[in-house]
Amino acid sequence: MDDQPAVSNNTAAHRFEIRVGEHVAFAEYRLQGERIIFPHTVVPEALAGQGLGGRLAKAALAYAAENRLKVVLKCSFFVSYLAKHPEYAHLLESAPGAA
Repeated sequence: MDDQPAVSNNTAAHRFEIRVGEHVAFAEYRLQGERIIFPHTVVPEALAGQGLGGRLAKAALAYAAENRLKVVLKCSFFVSYLAKHPEYAHLLESAPGAA
């Protein structure tokens, strides 16, 4: 079994979270029709360098795929993550800004 803290989807706060002690790393999202928008990701300094941002992005993108949502990136971390993980490129909305 994996001893890393789990990623949870906090639907009330509209964010994917990893809690470690008193710290919370999170990736915010907004649902808009058949789109999921990722505006912001935060990893507290105390949790930096542990790969938590990547785990949040992976879980968030898996959620988008499972729910057939098109992904809209507003977060620079997600942009960077997708540049390194092109296997998720098919999830991106083909015409950003289209309603």
